[in-house]
Parts: sequence; structure tokens; C-alpha cells
Amino acid sequence: MFLCLADVNGNKIILSMVVLLVVFLYRVIVNILHSVQGYHSKTIHFLNVAFDSSGDSLLAGDRQGNIYVFDLNGNRFNLVQRTMQACTALAFNLRRKTEFLVALADYSIKCFDTETQELVSWMRGHESSVSSISVHESGKFAITTSTDTAQLWDLDTFQRIRKLNVRQSVGIQKVFFLPLSNTILSCFKDNSVFAWEFDTLHCKYQLSAPVEGFVLFYKVFAVTRDGHTLVAGGKSNHLHVWCLELKRLIRIIQMPEKVRAVRHLEFLPDEFDGGSNQVLGVLSQDNVMRFINIETCKLLFDIGSPEDGISTAVISPNGRYIASVMENGSLNLYSVQALTQEGNKPPPFMFKVVEDGPKYTSEANKLITKVTSGRSKEPWKSKQSKIQSRLLKLQANTSLENKENELPGGLNKKRLQALLKEFGEYPAKYRMFVWRSLLQLPENHLAFSSLIDRGIHSAFVNIQKEYPIKSGKLLRVLQRTLSALAHWSAIFAETPYMPLLAFPFVKLFQNNQLICFEVVATVVVNFCQHWFEYFPNPPFNVLGMVENVLAHHDKELLQHLIKYNVTSQVYAWPLLETLLSEVLTREEWLKTFDNIFSNHPSYFLMIVVAYVICSRAPLLHCNQAADFEYFFHHRNNVDINVVIKEAYHLMEATPLDIHPQHMLDDFTPLTKGQYPVFNKYPVFIVNDQAQKWEKIRQDEIEYLRERQLAHESEAKAQEQKAEDEAWYRKQKLLREAEEQRQKILLEEEKLAEQSQRLAVVKRELKAKELQLLDVSRRCFLNYQQDQLQMELKRLDDEIARKHLIKNQEAVTKEMKDEVEAHQRKVALKGVQRLIEIDKEEIQKAHTVAEENLAKAEQKHTDTDWRLQQQRRLRRDDQEQEKRYREIVELLHDNRVKEAELLKAMRETEEKKQKDVVQNKAQLEEEQKAAAAVDGHRKQFLDDKRNDELKLAEKLQREDGHFEGLHNLKARCPERGVEVHQVPRPGNICLNDLSTLASSPHNRRRADLARQEWELMAEVRQLRQRLASRAKARHPPARFPATTWSS
Repeated sequence: MFLCLADVNGNKIILSMVVLLVVFLYRVIVNILHSVQGYHSKTIHFLNVAFDSSGDSLLAGDRQGNIYVFDLNGNRFNLVQRTMQACTALAFNLRRKTEFLVALADYSIKCFDTETQELVSWMRGHESSVSSISVHESGKFAITTSTDTAQLWDLDTFQRIRKLNVRQSVGIQKVFFLPLSNTILSCFKDNSVFAWEFDTLHCKYQLSAPVEGFVLFYKVFAVTRDGHTLVAGGKSNHLHVWCLELKRLIRIIQMPEKVRAVRHLEFLPDEFDGGSNQVLGVLSQDNVMRFINIETCKLLFDIGSPEDGISTAVISPNGRYIASVMENGSLNLYSVQALTQEGNKPPPFMFKVVEDGPKYTSEANKLITKVTSGRSKEPWKSKQSKIQSRLLKLQANTSLENKENELPGGLNKKRLQALLKEFGEYPAKYRMFVWRSLLQLPENHLAFSSLIDRGIHSAFVNIQKEYPIKSGKLLRVLQRTLSALAHWSAIFAETPYMPLLAFPFVKLFQNNQLICFEVVATVVVNFCQHWFEYFPNPPFNVLGMVENVLAHHDKELLQHLIKYNVTSQVYAWPLLETLLSEVLTREEWLKTFDNIFSNHPSYFLMIVVAYVICSRAPLLHCNQAADFEYFFHHRNNVDINVVIKEAYHLMEATPLDIHPQHMLDDFTPLTKGQYPVFNKYPVFIVNDQAQKWEKIRQDEIEYLRERQLAHESEAKAQEQKAEDEAWYRKQKLLREAEEQRQKILLEEEKLAEQSQRLAVVKRELKAKELQLLDVSRRCFLNYQQDQLQMELKRLDDEIARKHLIKNQEAVTKEMKDEVEAHQRKVALKGVQRLIEIDKEEIQKAHTVAEENLAKAEQKHTDTDWRLQQQRRLRRDDQEQEKRYREIVELLHDNRVKEAELLKAMRETEEKKQKDVVQNKAQLEEEQKAAAAVDGHRKQFLDDKRNDELKLAEKLQREDGHFEGLHNLKARCPERGVEVHQVPRPGNICLNDLSTLASSPHNRRRADLARQEWELMAEVRQLRQRLASRAKARHPPARFPATTWSS
């Protein structure tokens, strides 16, 4: 039969490069062969395998670096990575279920994701090949080991935490985590074994050297799941068994002679052993992996052969599969169930040999135990053998059978017992149905619902703390079943071993809680009779029955137990309270209860006695109470079939006076409709204890309530304290704010005072400025009035000058007529004189025009000056306003800026002083210009006076009537000194307004102007007198009309 593996998409894998040959053999589930088809066909060898934490997925790596994931439940596989180099170690039990670690030939470790097929991290640090990877139970840390170093990694950050270095002469064999603990075990090539604390990496202990005279260089190691036992092996057929709790060597196991060296060790997990694994797989140099029981030293089964050898093997965490890499490069997957079923067949005989070799010391001889075969020596013929079956025919006299043997479902108890006697157990497919029929379960749904509706009993609210079960569903079913039992009868809430008693049935019937409850209740009512009469003590009456039966059938064993103070509470009560679940495997336990449920309730006690008797040999070797307790709380290599047969023998051979059957009632099923009342216990004790527990619970509730109130009060106190602190902080902030406000107010007051002072200064400056402006305006008005008066005077002078010119023209014309008349008389002299007069008049007119132009220019200059003055005033106003704005802005600044304001004021004063200096300089320049103009005017007046004097003298020479001119000429030189100092009234400079009112120079100029006007008035009067005299002496002559001819 062939199995077709499919990829994750459901498509069959048909590739030229990869061909998977799958062959079903007995015990071998599947054989996987990776071959390359082509011109040169070849097989690619698998090198390493690893299971995930669930045991349902398998990771395999080949020599070319291909990593495959096989889904054993889904019948699929997938190529998840191509590393292109051989892998030396694999780990698939990380915290993130889709990630795995692979150690490669280049001494690096890589982490990949099976879903995304991407590289998660790349870790380097080793300088030689990595031989093993150990992952912590949490999946968060890993230890990688090579021959020269071991390194501890954090799998969350993929950073190296610590590194273990050793001398090259010592070397490292293996470093790994101990299960269920925070201990790291390091094994070196010099046989030294150290245990380190994981958190601090401090050395906890060192295993002492083996017994003297027996030295074995360790190469391989294996640890049980509970971390209590270490097995080490090497180049020998001996195995050393260490107890890590006692830190000493407790046993030396001698393998068969065919075994010369041990290559690999690994324990076979079991769900019912509590982690104290008993079955050890030993891979030897002949490529055969033998599985032995380390307690009984029996060889249970083996896999592989010298022809089809095993290179390495890995066992799944759930104990269902064994994956082995074969010598031919293929991968085999074995079924542990098939191997153990075949190995557990009743053998024709069993033996154990303990030999005393002369080459060992006496101490070593006590520890050495040879491995013996616990099965038939006949070769395996499972393929050809057929299961013999017997057809049970219906007898004709069925109507005559006892009705008590009739069971629900059409079954008959006698026939079931016959079937059980024939095959040793019920078929696994129908076992639950048979049990329900044997126990005659009523299936009271309403009654069970009423019990379940009461909720979780207070005694089992925190059961997970005492029994930390990984499966949440299993924990809930156990909690509900125990709560229903406690609600049914109060004794079960006070019984400490009730979870141990109910757990096997809870695990079997977890999908049907009603059946689970009724099975446990039926077992308690029938198979636990008289257990609760001495509550809270163990059932001494039942233990007495067991001890009586044991005393009758094996007095030597009982005497040995009594010798070491081992009572029935040690060897019988642990088996009873756990229903043998601690010492039996799942299949053995089911087979045992097939027989218990099919017989009288006393058979259960006989099974316990039979187990003790069948364990006679190892018990006789025990001489310490701890060894006896350990034996009856852990799984041992006892053949359950022999125990069952011995129990039947005890049922038949025990005398009636001590037989438990006469002391226990017959089987009584639960009543239909309602469950029976269970009160076979000291009610007053239970009630008293229940009351005490209730009182304790109430006290605890009260304590919790008070503690809650205390916590609340503390929280309130903390809250009030926080509020007070916040209030104090707020008050402190308010005080600081108030202080700050007071400081600000003081600053504001200071600023207000400064602003007041500045306002006073501003007002004073404004008043001074207004005074200056008022003075300037008054000066300007005075200047305008003076200008108007001067303009009026100038106009009067102009009018007077024009009249004078007209009069002069009239006089000149009269004189011309007289001259013409005279010239007519004197000939040509008069004409010449007229020509000269005309020239003089022209020159005078030219002079007058120049004076008018000068006056116009002076007026234009005055106008420009006024405009400049107005612009200067406006500019000063703008600058002043700008300064005022700056002063206003400075009022809002602090005291420091007051200096800047004063500095600005000083700069302004300096600028004004500069302006005053510039104005003075300009005034001096203007005075110089005015002096120059006065010189020109003086020169002009002198010329004019001289001309008038010459004219007067000429006229006097002509007529002899100008005597007064000599007096004038005499006076003029006296006034000439003053006349040349009189400036022109139009050349007054107004650049500096302060000189208009009180300058001595201006007063002198005014005196000169006044003298000039007086002189001009005298000249006019003189001309008028001269003209009147001329008219009086020479009346105008009447000339005849004449014409000019050429």
C-alpha cells in the first residue's frame, strides 16, 4: 500500500528532481527516499530530523541544504528552504511555532519561517561545526554546542547572551537545558558534568566521578522529561544512570554483548508517567536502536538492523512516532503504538540476569544490571501470522441464563468475561461502549444538569494552581466533574485525592461530561467501598484487607516491608488513590480496568496485591523508605498481563475469612432519574471539617474583604495624599504666582513712576518745544512784517526812483533843449552833450535793470529759504513725533532701556548743537556775502555820486548856479564813511532767528539804511531845487520847425 504525499495546495508532487518513495511496512508508517532522476540517478541523503512541540510536524534536512516540513496529520509536505549547504543540527520547538533553527556547515545558525519561507535571523559566532541545539521549555532561549564552545542565545532578539569557553585539551561533549527547570547541564570530554543556574549562570553542583575502577568516557546523554534522571553512554556497552536530585550514580546498565559503543540515547515519552520516563532508546554501533526499561532492565523492542541500519533517530514529544535517518539516506517513520503492542505480548518466560564479573569492584557490582529480553526469542512473523478469532455462537439455553448477567445494549456479562479471558482486553473500538454497559450507567441528564447548574464548587475554583494542566479544555472538564461530585456529596469536596482518582476517566471521557461523571460516581460507589469511613484518614479497613491478603500469599515480602517500616499506606494506598494511573501506561491501565469492571469490586484490591507481589524482586532490593515511595509513585517495568493473572489467582486462592469479596458489597449501579444518596462517611467529621473549611473560607473572604478595604483605604489615602500634594503644589504655585504678581506690580509701579517722570520730561520738552515754536513763529511773523515793510519801502523807493527818473528825463529833455539851443548857438557841442547824456541814460537804465534782476534773485532766494525753513520745521516735527513714539515704546520696556532713551536725548542735543554750529557757520558765510554785497553797493553809490557831482559841476560850469554842490561834496565825504557800511535791506539772513531781535550787526545795518534814506532824500530835494532854478532862469525857447536833411 502506498501513501501519496501532497503539497500545501493539494497538488501531487511529480518532479524530475524529487521522488518520494513511500512504503508501508508493519511498524514502519512511511519510508521517504529523496532521489534525483536523470542521466545519473542518485539519492540525496537526509542528515537531521526534528519534531515540533506538538509532535505532529516533522522537519528534515538533507545534504544539499533542502529543508522539508512533513505534516503527519494532514498527509502533506512542503519544501520550506534551500540553504545550499548541509545542515548539522535542527530545532523546531521554538516559541513561535512556524520558526525553526538550522545549523549549517559554515558554522552559522539561521532561523527561518515555514510559512513565509523567509530568513528571520542569521547568528554567527562558532568557529567549528555546531553539533546540537537545545531549546528552553519556554522557547525563548537556545544553546548551540560545538567542540570548542557553547553559546546561549536570546530567540526574541537573536542576540548572544553568554559564551562558554573551555581549553582545547578538555573539549565539550554537549550543553543542554534540563526539562521543567532553569538549569543548564554541561558535559565535557573529561567526564565532568556541571549544572548551572540559568538566570545567574552560577554553578549549582557537579556530578561526582563514577565509582572507582569503572570509568566510562561519556559521549551521549539523555534526560527524562521531569529532569530527575540522567543517562550517559560512550564507547562501551554500559550505561550510567544518575539521579540528579541525589547527585549520585544509582545504576549501571549493561547492554547485550552485541553492543560495543553507544551512539545515541533518547527517552520514550509517555502520557501517564508524569515525566519519569522508564523506556530508553539506545542506538549502538551496529545501527540498531534498542528500547529498554531502565528500572527492570528488560529489552522491550528494537528498530533497525545491520543491513538496514539507523544513523540517528528522534522521538516525538507526544511519544507516538519515532523518526530515524537510515544509513542509506532515507527517512523512516515508526509507530510507537505498534511497537509497544507487539512488545507487550505475553512472553513464554521472563528472566533478568545479574552477573558478578571479576573485573569490577564490589561497589560497581552492586550497580551493574544486565539487560535481558522481556519477549519471545522467536523471530518476528507478524506479516505471516494471523489473529485467531473464535466465533461465539448463541447457545440454545439463553433463556435459562441468570438475568443478572444481562447488560444494557444486548450484552451479556458472562460472554464479555469469556471474551476478556480469551484476548486479555476488550477491543479499543468498543471499549467505551462495553464499559458503559458493564457499569450500567443510568444517564440521568436532568440530575446531572442540576448539579452542573450549581456552578464551580468553591473547593475547586483554584485547582489549576495545584494541578497545572496544559490543556484548557481538560482542566475545565476536570473542574466541572469534581464540582458535580462535590455538589452530589460533601465528602468529595474535602477529599484531597479526588482529582487524582477522577483524572484518568476525565481524560478518556472529556467529550462526554455526563458519562465521565457517572463513571467516576459508579467507581466511587462500588470500587471505593468503605474508603471514607475513617475520613480524613486513609481507609484502614480496606488497607487491612490488602495487608491480610498479602500476608497470606507472600509473608516474606510482607516481612521485608515491615522490616523497613513500610506500611500499607506506602505500598497500597498510592495505588488505590490514583487507580494505578501513576504506575501503568495508558494501554496497561485500560486493560487493567477492562478486568476490574468485569469482576467483583474486590478484584480491584486483588489487582493491587498482585502488583505488589509481581514487583517482589525489586522491592526486596530496596532498603530505604524513599526508594519504596519512589517505586509506588512511578512507572515500573511490570508485565500487566502477569499482574492480571495473579489477581485472578488471588481471587480463587484467598481464604474466605480474609477474602475482600465477603467484606465488600456486590456491584450496584447508579439509580435512574436521581442519583443515590452517598453518606457512607462520618458525617459529623465531614460537616465539622466542612464548617471549618467554610469558616476558613469565610475568614478568608472576610480577610480578603478587609484587605480589599485596606487596599481601598490605602488607595484612598494615596489618592488623598496625592490630592494634598497636588493642593500643596497648587498653593505653592499660587504663592509663587502671587510673589511674581507682587514683583510685577512693583515693576509696574516703578515703570509707572518712570512713565510719570518721562511724561513730566515729555511735557517739559513739549513746553520747551512749544516755546521755541512760539518764538520761531513770532520771529517769523516779525520777519514777514519787516519783509512787507521793506517791500513797501522798496516799492516806494522804486516809485520815487521812477518819478526821479522821469523828472530827470524831463529835466534832461529841458536841458537838452537848452543844450540844443545852446548848441545851435555853440554848434556841435550841444549835440555831443546830448549823445553823452543818452549814453548815460542808457547806462542808468542798464544799471536799474541789473538792480531789478538782483532784487528778483534776492526775492527768489528768500522764497527758497522760507520753503526750506518750512521743510526743516516739518522734518523737525516728524523727527520729534518719531522720538515721541520711541519714548512711548520705551515706557513699556524695563528700567534698562531708560539709559538708551537718555542716550538718544543726548544724541539729539548733540545734533542740535551741531545744527547751531552749522547755522552759525552759515550766518558767518552770509555775513561775509552781505559785506561783499555792501562793498559792491558802496562802490556803486560812490560811482553814482561821482557821476552826479560831475554832472552838477558841469552844469555849474555852464550856468554857474550850482554853488550848493560844493557843500554837498563837502558833506558827502563825511558821510561816505558811514554810507559804505549800510547794507542793502534785502540781504538780511534769517537762518538764525535769534539774531533778528538782538544782534548789534542788525542795528548797525538799520542805522546805515536810515542814513542812506536820508541821503537819498537830500539828493531828491537837491535835484528838485536845481530843476526849479533851471526853469526859472531859462524858460523854454521856441525853435522853428526844422528838418534834418542829409
